Amino acid sequence: MHSFSQVDVFSPDPWGGNPVAVVHGADDLDDAQMAAFARWTNLSETTFLLAPRAPGADYRLRIFTIEGELPFAGHPTLGSAHAWLEAGGVPSGDDVMQECGVGLVTVRRRDVLAFAAPPLLRSGEVEADVKERVLTALRVGAREVEDLQWIDNGPGWIGVLMRDADAVLGVRPDVAALEGLAVGLAGLHAPGGECAVEVRALFGTTEDPVTGSLNAGLAQWLVGAGVLPQTYVARQGTVLGRTGRVHVERRDGEYWVGGATRTSVRGTVAFAD
Repeated sequence: MHSFSQVDVFSPDPWGGNPVAVVHGADDLDDAQMAAFARWTNLSETTFLLAPRAPGADYRLRIFTIEGELPFAGHPTLGSAHAWLEAGGVPSGDDVMQECGVGLVTVRRRDVLAFAAPPLLRSGEVEADVKERVLTALRVGAREVEDLQWIDNGPGWIGVLMRDADAVLGVRPDVAALEGLAVGLAGLHAPGGECAVEVRALFGTTEDPVTGSLNAGLAQWLVGAGVLPQTYVARQGTVLGRTGRVHVERRDGEYWVGGATRTSVRGTVAFAD
């Protein structure tokens, strides 16, 4: 039997964020067992906590979607760190050091947990044929889009800056045409409100409620370009009835992405022999 946690991430409200399933002490599980359980939970991500291998790491994390393994993802990082700490994990330093597919990721413990955004694996202009495919799939005209950029930090994100938050909320994509793409939409809210930007994450046929990796990539692009301030709050999940709030801060050259975390379900999992 393995201890199990389901953690809601990125919302101040119960059931308002993005849940991640976390299996503790998973060193005895093989790839097939992990993949099968991830498919069974049917959540956007399921994670497995293991003993670290890399020097300086507090634990090792494997992250699975229903389709396969990811080298990094944001809300699973925060939810898994929360679960590890809640289960009695003691970091070797002030911060939690997570080992995952992209290497070591620092998780800061302050008012909310926040991870240091990993470097982008791919950035810059999107190829013309890919751009045309994205715009067609989103069913938007070029006038509604300010810019497109690669902001890939593992999942393959393409960032789309739209004219404003209302344009983001109004997108009704052709989900079949998005298959195989990871597209993140962003549009600015009017100044003076709680949130600076509206965000949506489209994984082919699925819309993710609140997405840490996407917000990390958007921050590296849009803060760096002067579109967003050094510190801000992003809103995500609105069209899905969620109340996602992602806190972003650029400090000393690093981008920190954080939000509320709370355990919603605790129990045990029995894996078949």
